[in-house]
Amino acid sequence: MRPKAVRDVLLELARRIRDARRAAGLTQEAAASRANIDYKRWQRLEEGTVNPTVQTLVRVADALGTDLWHLVGERKR
Repeated sequence: MRPKAVRDVLLELARRIRDARRAAGLTQEAAASRANIDYKRWQRLEEGTVNPTVQTLVRVADALGTDLWHLVGERKR
């Protein structure tokens, strides 16, 4: 995958996390606390400036009351 494509994926993931958090009615601080993630790291997740591990994404999904697949989307064929 070319570097720009990775950036595009991270930005799309960030948008999905932000949208799911807002749909859950949570602030960034509350969502970070629920996921046991540092608030500044949560901010970077929503900015698309970090490449989270699968473990982090599962914690994020749990904190937002959704599942991992909702955040990462379906695989395009």
